[in-house]
Order: sequence, then structure tokens, then C-alpha cells
Amino acid sequence: MSMTDPISDYLTRIRNAQKAGHKKVDIPASNIKRNITKILLQHKYVQNYINIDDGKQGLIRVYLKYGKDELPLIQGLRRISKPGRRVYVNNENLPRVLNNLGIAVMSTSQGVITNKEANKRSIGGEVLCYIW
Repeated sequence: MSMTDPISDYLTRIRNAQKAGHKKVDIPASNIKRNITKILLQHKYVQNYINIDDGKQGLIRVYLKYGKDELPLIQGLRRISKPGRRVYVNNENLPRVLNNLGIAVMSTSQGVITNKEANKRSIGGEVLCYIW
């Protein structure tokens, strides 16, 4: 299986699992996916996650979080920077997601962080995705 955009695959797996009402989803692991998952946990979009060693690249098991009426807490996931079109911003043009109700996940020289953290550190980088 050839995968050109693993981050899009990651976001799609979470989106599909929530639409199907699953409590957890397994995703092939990579360092950037682990960092995005940590951000989701810090901002309370997911309940928890664990790293599973399968003898290959490993898996990330993400336990999804639902609110009232079994609605998922993650209302939207959108990939911004794609392999065919990279999107970079400087510290003066950081994105605002839903008037700062959501977060933008960015890859910077100081690691994978949110747009709010990038604003505090006054750095820019590549905008990976929006989460709200």
C-alpha cells in the first residue's frame, strides 16, 4: 500500500471512527502522528492514547472522547499543508481557527506545536491541520 500523505490518513481514520461511533481507533505510528496525538490529549479532544509495539513501525491506539448525546468532541479535522501544496506562515500571520475556538497544529523548528503556542514563542512554521 502506497501512502503519499500519512497525516491525511491519520485525520481520516479519526474522522471515520467517530462517524461510526467507535470508542478507539488504531493508527500506524510515526513521530509526527505521536506529537499530534499528544496535542489532541493536551487540549482534551481525546480521552487517552497508548503506543503499541507490533514489531514493525508500531501503532497508536487513540481512545476517542464523546460528549452529550454521544456527539464526538472533535467536530472537524482539516488538512491544510498537503504534499502538493505546502503552507507556511510566519509569526505575524498565524492562523486563527473558528475565532480561536479551535487549534491549528504546526510543524516548527521547535517541534510540533499549536498556533497558540507558536504565538507565545513568536515563531512560524508549516500549518499541518486545523482541529475544532
